Amino acid sequence: MDRGDAFYSAQPLVSVVIPAFNASTYIERTLRSAARQTYPALEIIVVNDGSTDDTTKLVEQIAMTDPRIRLLSTPNRGVAAARNAGIEASSGRFVAFLDADDLWHPTKVEKQVNALNRLSSRWAAVYALHYIINQNDEIIRPGASNVARGYIYARHLTFKYIGNGSALLVRRDVALEIGGFDSSYAAAGIGGCEDLDFEFRLAARYCIEVIPERLVGYREYPGNMSSNHVRMGQGALEVVKRSLAANPQVPRYAARSAVALTQKYAFWQYRQAKSLRLLLATAWVIFQHDPRFILRFIWQTSRRIVKRGMTFKATTERGENPLRLNEPRFDDQIVLTPVESTEETARSRRHLMRLTAIDAKLSSIHESAEPIGLPGGEITTRPHDP
Repeated sequence: MDRGDAFYSAQPLVSVVIPAFNASTYIERTLRSAARQTYPALEIIVVNDGSTDDTTKLVEQIAMTDPRIRLLSTPNRGVAAARNAGIEASSGRFVAFLDADDLWHPTKVEKQVNALNRLSSRWAAVYALHYIINQNDEIIRPGASNVARGYIYARHLTFKYIGNGSALLVRRDVALEIGGFDSSYAAAGIGGCEDLDFEFRLAARYCIEVIPERLVGYREYPGNMSSNHVRMGQGALEVVKRSLAANPQVPRYAARSAVALTQKYAFWQYRQAKSLRLLLATAWVIFQHDPRFILRFIWQTSRRIVKRGMTFKATTERGENPLRLNEPRFDDQIVLTPVESTEETARSRRHLMRLTAIDAKLSSIHESAEPIGLPGGEITTRPHDP
């Protein structure tokens, strides 16, 4: 065994699980992203979830050039069942999930493993931040900047820090202990938020670490799972409902906060879906406890329509293309930019402090012998008003 092999074997194995259903458009780019990680001790498991396109053929061709890649084929059962199949087939100490149309920065896994290796087994997972990318791997915008670490269950219920299914690296034994991903959402026709359900069950029991860098390219485009906005809104509401039912010790303040913010998330999803019935029904529910949100939405929408019309007219009269061109790409050469701080108000500060105190109390209740996480948790950047 040479020095390189010795170094490789000394590092804990990370199993990369990639659920793939009719993913031929992006699977080569995604596999290249996983294979180019600076962390060498990887196995890459692609779970072909009953694809009817060329996904299987493409993965088999790439696997011939990289022995770390293997293909597991199953009947079409949905993303949750595919991830579970990948976890069960994995051999690593850690499991990292990567959707078949997303990308990773080359240092993503290395930074996550290094962070988690420094912590005790009470810390079960680590997440990273993300960029939103389009079909051409171009960065559309940064994802949310809010982060928290430690025991974050009450805060995560409200602010949903992790953001997507490709951001998390978790201890394999913990993933199995909490039951993996719940496939009942897909069976009920509201699949798409199974990763959020998994995160809540994880956060209710363990501490979670964060790498406050944008190391994931989360792809948005017409036709992917997250583009079904009605299903995403309904799924998120159901996930929060189930999590609160499973954790009745959560104080009413934190439960109300979680439901209120999730209703606003669903509101924006229904708006994107142009579902007037669901939009109005959700707007009425929100108006009962936060009329300012709805009034602000009406005012800002009116201003945006007027401004967009004026901007389009001015640019087209000058012969310019009003669409943005030459966006930066999410690739191996991307330069990571500092994560910007989120604006903070006195109201949001008070809200965050109260949820942080609730997390500290839940932590001590959950493990009275040895309090979980940092005292009250550590906030790097702060969320918007609830």
